[in-house]
Amino acid sequence: MKRLLRENPLLLLFVVAGVGFLLGKVRVAGVSLGIAAVLFAGLAFGALDPSIALPELVQLLGLVLFVYTVGLGSGPGFFASLGGRGLRYNGLALLAIALAVGLAALAARILHLDSARAAGLLAGASTNTPALAGVLDALRARGDANASAPVVLYSIAYPMGVLVPLLVIALARRFRSRRAPPSAPIAARIVNATVRVTRERAVSELHAHEAVHVAFGRLRRGDVVRVVHDDEILREGDLVTIVGRESDLARVIGVLGEPAEPIDLDRRALDFRRIFVSDPAICRRPLHALALDKHYDAVITRVRRGDVDFIPDGTTELELGDRIRVIAPRGRLDEIAKVFGDSYKALAEIDVITFSAGIALGLLLGKVPIPLPGGRHFELGLAGGPLIVGLVLGRLGRIGPFVFTPPFSASLTLRQLGLVLFLAAVGTRSGWAFATAVRGGSALPILAAAAAIALVVATSAIALGRLMKIPSGVLLGVVAGIQTQPAILAFASEQTNDEAPNAGYATVYPLATIAKIIFAQGILAFL
Repeated sequence: MKRLLRENPLLLLFVVAGVGFLLGKVRVAGVSLGIAAVLFAGLAFGALDPSIALPELVQLLGLVLFVYTVGLGSGPGFFASLGGRGLRYNGLALLAIALAVGLAALAARILHLDSARAAGLLAGASTNTPALAGVLDALRARGDANASAPVVLYSIAYPMGVLVPLLVIALARRFRSRRAPPSAPIAARIVNATVRVTRERAVSELHAHEAVHVAFGRLRRGDVVRVVHDDEILREGDLVTIVGRESDLARVIGVLGEPAEPIDLDRRALDFRRIFVSDPAICRRPLHALALDKHYDAVITRVRRGDVDFIPDGTTELELGDRIRVIAPRGRLDEIAKVFGDSYKALAEIDVITFSAGIALGLLLGKVPIPLPGGRHFELGLAGGPLIVGLVLGRLGRIGPFVFTPPFSASLTLRQLGLVLFLAAVGTRSGWAFATAVRGGSALPILAAAAAIALVVATSAIALGRLMKIPSGVLLGVVAGIQTQPAILAFASEQTNDEAPNAGYATVYPLATIAKIIFAQGILAFL
């Protein structure tokens, strides 16, 4: 079996991935590792033989695919958070990383580690490959014969840098769920209602002054049923359908009039249809620019992105893969469907030109030397460069005819594929060194130091984050970003079952990566 796995890296990759996913489904005390179990499956297989390891290219490819797609998906949220909240999140990250540096320096003094090993301990306990790469480059540049020492410490400390924060997050979620009252409210659903107008109001006035986020669908005035336009003035006796969250619907009904029976919909005249957004020409353009009400006498009442429904407004920018609900005259629905594309097949495809160009730009940015005081420099590397380019391109969305954001489903698939490649490769490549150190007993002090660093950093970050009133899902993403660890992000996302951790992760990851690169080389130079 060892020879078979050693000589067939593709077989090794899929065996590790399959076993990892099986382990990830096992629940202990209601907690499962999810996709992060691929890392531990890789460690187990790598521990069988030193030559059982996936090629380094698999790890690099997975890392680049993962961080670039995370950047594309989180770009808008990242730049939107550079105000007050983003500064708080990054301030928390810098405090936690400074604490990790102090603990690594203390551990080095206690365990009598030289600066190269201390830098490897910091990089491994904080699971940051770019920091390790920066340390190795610095050692090679000065001709240090100790260039392999940080790798050994990194391999030993890395699993603790993943496992301990996973346990902290799982316990934090479990403790929080126990403290939550039994009647804790669930996420508000989007529903529809019909209102009979008793007080004349303009639709634009309701949106501007009542601070409600609803969509107006059909209007029945006398015997005529049509869609509600943005410049509509609702008159006494009108029947109007509205779509939104229950609290917003109650406010609108209170302002306009009283609840009424649903409008009978004669679908021979006015109809609705769910349409997939698959035409790149439509994506990332504000809805008011499409002027659907003027050109097609149509209105979009809701948008479904992934598993989440939301109410659009004039500033909403649709993305490839969105599913929209359109109300329009029956004879115009086919025409409207062609405008948006409505091709499910197209949603499984990506624009290879823009996707490849974005990754290439990220790789080039990662190679740019950034100067430091004292004539030193550092690089963002394969993780930092593609992430930053992904954030920028995700925020821009498109430049002329070039759309950089892939369809939502395709992006999730690429993200998961990249993560599996990365975890499987890191696990197999670290497994033998990890097992050897554990068998020899020399790894125990390093494991304890790495576990202590990761434990103190994760718990202090969660405690401070809750004092700062950071939302729970976002806070878990911030912890994953502080560790710059995709496995922790994946676990946090599975725990919350939403995209909130991605926002926290993308907010702090760039600064956290840069800070770790600088601090690790600082330990190397000054400890």
